[in-house]
Amino acid sequence: MDVQTWTLLLVIITFSLYIGIAIWSRATSTRDFYVAGGGVPPLANGLATAADWMSAASFLGMAGIISVLGYDGSVYLMGWTGGYVLLALLLAPYLRKFGKFTVPDFIGDRYYSNVARTVAVICALLVSFTYVAGQMRGVGLVFSRFLEVPVHVGVIIGMIIVLFYAVLGGMKGITYTQVAQYCVLIFAFMVPAIFISLQMTGTVIPQIGMGGEVLGENINLLDKLNGLSVELGFDKYTDGSKPMIDVFFITAALMVGTAGLPHVIVRFFTVPKVKDARKSAGYALLFIALLYTTAPAVAVFARINLIETVSEQKYEDMPPWFFKWETTELIRFDDKNADGRIQYVADPDLNELTVDPDITVLANPEIANLPNWVIALVAAGGLAAALSTAAGLLLVISTSVSHDLIKKQLRPTISDKGELIIARFSAVIAVVVAGYFGINPPDFVAATVALAFGLAAASFFPAIILGIFYKKMNKEGAISGMTVGILSMLFYMLKFKFDMFGGGGPSDWWMGISPEGFGTVAMMLNFIVSLTVANFTADPPERVQEMVEDIRIPKGSSEAQIH
Repeated sequence: MDVQTWTLLLVIITFSLYIGIAIWSRATSTRDFYVAGGGVPPLANGLATAADWMSAASFLGMAGIISVLGYDGSVYLMGWTGGYVLLALLLAPYLRKFGKFTVPDFIGDRYYSNVARTVAVICALLVSFTYVAGQMRGVGLVFSRFLEVPVHVGVIIGMIIVLFYAVLGGMKGITYTQVAQYCVLIFAFMVPAIFISLQMTGTVIPQIGMGGEVLGENINLLDKLNGLSVELGFDKYTDGSKPMIDVFFITAALMVGTAGLPHVIVRFFTVPKVKDARKSAGYALLFIALLYTTAPAVAVFARINLIETVSEQKYEDMPPWFFKWETTELIRFDDKNADGRIQYVADPDLNELTVDPDITVLANPEIANLPNWVIALVAAGGLAAALSTAAGLLLVISTSVSHDLIKKQLRPTISDKGELIIARFSAVIAVVVAGYFGINPPDFVAATVALAFGLAAASFFPAIILGIFYKKMNKEGAISGMTVGILSMLFYMLKFKFDMFGGGGPSDWWMGISPEGFGTVAMMLNFIVSLTVANFTADPPERVQEMVEDIRIPKGSSEAQIH
């Protein structure tokens, strides 16, 4: 069978599985819809958390950006890996012991203020919509290439599928769907990596193959890649060119942004006990590490394969995959010197090939001439990664509206059934908006998602950390800090990503800090403003301070239930 037939077959099988799980586990109450009834076993929650965490940015974007940027791209790997460890060890058990449905729920109750809750809802919506744009772009990319439909059609297909099981199943349906999606995505990521590692180095383990010798050549794989890169005028693959301040700030923004991501945090509310939150965090870390330690190897394999396949080759002699990717406009050839050969070099005046980083993982099996079923499997894995995270984000958006805005503020007496209807309607509106951003994204997948992490770092992280570990943190400080943090991050994003407010290029960045790294600066501003305002305003009520003390005390915590 050809690639398109294999892809269609695997997409039908996996989508049928997801929809079947959603029907089997459909939500019948708001408790099911928001936190899966609070009864998800730790192993299942670990798998679901890993799938929720490993979005299209992890599956498609991270290896792609490392492949293109080399050492400079490793900031994404370090930031996202370190961020999950920070979340699992520092925040998850305490948030689970608090026992609420959402992050705005925690903010609203901890800071005894509906204003704080509303600010948190706005922040959650901004973070989630920015994040989901990257997922929908990933869905569009996969469908565009492998089912040979326009990107916007691919996004619409993805919207319909994710809407079905997110709206029907809620968190209960999403959780068990994500368990299946993790199995699909990790299998799809590892199989081609193992194939190519064997091809290039004869080593079955990609992580070891990346540092091994090339088969038939007396040279280390990374040394070979460095040589190829230098020949084409690029920096050595293993050398960095980013300013160290930007490397630090991007890594920090991704780390602390992780600890403020509402769609990941809510996963720790779905287990029965606090000790189960710790267990599921540990399981998830193992499952995440499997992909994250493989991604750099995939990036190296893909970079070598691409350079050796396209550089100085006649355009007319390129293999079929090249022309199929050209139709998506994610690979573009401009024959500047009209010699019919592809000049892939660092000099922008001479370079004739433009390659979107997001296609690296998807195109790599084709470039390596792997079997058609492996190529199709990667497409199914990319869809699983994008849809699993999109579903979690859509749930955050719908619960922020139905629970934190309607139930907690506008209509406290609304029935459980009425709240569930509003949650589902909110998810429908959210998926339409997400689809628009998927068709018109602000950047490629990994960079778009990085902006969402910056927004989370700027808004939620200080409020959550201070809310847990500083009992005298009050509502005035939290509200002021979140407002300053999110507005400063939004300003910097709009200025330098969307060229508003007299924006400019990298030479105009403040202190050389990119928009992806500015979340760290905004987070610092949040901390400073929060603590300063809190110092000059009244302490929180005694009951709130006692509640904070109770969250931190481990005694009896293993039996803490959602209330």
